[in-house]
Amino acid sequence: MNEFTLTKLAEYFASVATANAVALSTVENGKKFNVSPTAQQTLETAVLQSSDFLKQINIIPVTEKSGEAVQVGISGPIASRTNTKEKARKTKNPTSLGSNTYDCQKTDFDTNISYDQLDIWAKFPDFAARIGKLKTDRIALDRIMIGFNGIKIAPNTDLDSFPLLQDVNKGWLQHIRERAPARVMKEEKQNSGKIEVGAGKTFKTLDALVFAAKSDLIDEKWREDSKLVAIMGSDLLADKYFPLYNEQKATEQVASDVVISQKRVGGMQAITVPFMPKGTILITRLDNLSIYYQNGAMRRTFKDSPEYDCYEDFLSSNEDYVIQNYECVALLENIKMLDDSTPENPDD
Repeated sequence: MNEFTLTKLAEYFASVATANAVALSTVENGKKFNVSPTAQQTLETAVLQSSDFLKQINIIPVTEKSGEAVQVGISGPIASRTNTKEKARKTKNPTSLGSNTYDCQKTDFDTNISYDQLDIWAKFPDFAARIGKLKTDRIALDRIMIGFNGIKIAPNTDLDSFPLLQDVNKGWLQHIRERAPARVMKEEKQNSGKIEVGAGKTFKTLDALVFAAKSDLIDEKWREDSKLVAIMGSDLLADKYFPLYNEQKATEQVASDVVISQKRVGGMQAITVPFMPKGTILITRLDNLSIYYQNGAMRRTFKDSPEYDCYEDFLSSNEDYVIQNYECVALLENIKMLDDSTPENPDD
């Protein structure tokens, strides 16, 4: 690195030290430090700005590493009547979830930046912002990837064997499989291992399949909820049913990562998001999906690695992927589209 880059890097480290209330020498000399709650919240806000999808679900800070799920949203009806001459009225907690737990798992978001890249970025006035954006953009994508593909928590992850981060944490779909198997449909006929949609099949159209799943798998008090959506793999609908609904914004983003169909499927809005598994549909409210992170548990270390001609940035966070209410989910997997199985009411 040239001298100008070293000066810019020193300024960046000074700002990091100030934001986290630690000594400058701690940051510069590669010592681990606790990210301050304020700095952690700033990072979380930057992650949200990278993803339209993450803005629509819950990102919730929790104090303990594990415990009862945080109560958010409405859990069910509250209307009632009581003859007070016979007994007292009883209140209901409209956010009560019953028994639902979370367990945040340590997740590493480690990156490096080459000396050459730092030399290039040092010429720009937003040097510090570029370094930060490199990490927050990737955290946003990784969280979505884990949420829809995570199936286990491995002590040592293997990106070559699990390129969709399947071994980093258990995501939303895996929690549904394990905690609410009665709300999962994996096959049309026993031992078939698939749900075929098309002429001559039980479900002739995707509309019929989604409508049946909503009626059979979603609890009755949620079936007519206007906020239910069908999150589906991009392979399930022809491109003509997904004209881009999102307007391009002036601010740069990772991507317009929520593509919303202007047509309805099974009476619900259909959307696609990055990394949703092929042949899969999740019916729920977006605010029924949450990512919990343990507040005050984020750790960070910067390390100069001349042997690799780069600076390394080690950051860890304790996180979990939470379904707030399992009564409000239906998961369809192994869907195989046959000919003439696109939505039957494209103009609805």
